[in-house]
Amino acid sequence: MKQRLQKLIAAAGLASRRKAEGWIADGRVTVNGQVAELGVQADPERDRILVDGRPLPPAEEPVCVLLYKPVGYVTSRRDPQGRPVVTELLGKVRERLFPIGRLDLNTEGLLLLTNDGDLAWHLSHPSHEVSKTYLVRLQGSLPPQARQQLENGVQLEDGLTAPAKVARVRQAGSHSWLELSIHEGRNRQVRRMCEAVGCPVSRLKRIRYAFLDLGGLRPGQHRRLSRDEVARLKEL
Repeated sequence: MKQRLQKLIAAAGLASRRKAEGWIADGRVTVNGQVAELGVQADPERDRILVDGRPLPPAEEPVCVLLYKPVGYVTSRRDPQGRPVVTELLGKVRERLFPIGRLDLNTEGLLLLTNDGDLAWHLSHPSHEVSKTYLVRLQGSLPPQARQQLENGVQLEDGLTAPAKVARVRQAGSHSWLELSIHEGRNRQVRRMCEAVGCPVSRLKRIRYAFLDLGGLRPGQHRRLSRDEVARLKEL
């Protein structure tokens, strides 16, 4: 049965649908010897599909893993600078998994990885407004006006953010701790929002993704999501 190329590439565990679309647009995918274009459909059982000159692998059984990402790891499958990457922490997981969204090098916490391109695409799409909650340590206090700005939306160089939810604010010596929930996925968004309201972040940890939390995992540990958990994610 014919399907869109980006869906076939995602099902093979090579990349998310969005990333696969970029590969197609860059001319990295061919079908029966012809460079493919966006919108092209193919049948993996009848057509010869190559990505970067290599045959498209068969579709994998969908898997989703919850990882406690430590500080110092890059959210990627490989890093040109040779820094450690999150997939190195998956041990004997045989499937080719890729991260859903990103946590920057100095941010720790809950990260999902999958070979299910459709799941990754749906969770990453801003229209679905999947909530992500962070434990944030600020340098200094959080003034009322700064909290109000976070909850109303903050003007950044790439536009106004959606309103955040701020909870559990407490002072601890020269620092403040709070829980901040957002549903967007801009680059370094939480850090940039806090910096924009005059409250630099000194530690950042993602503690929840939708209904999922870290449970008893320690930095570097992971677990596979159950079928029920994956089904709940797909219902979001």
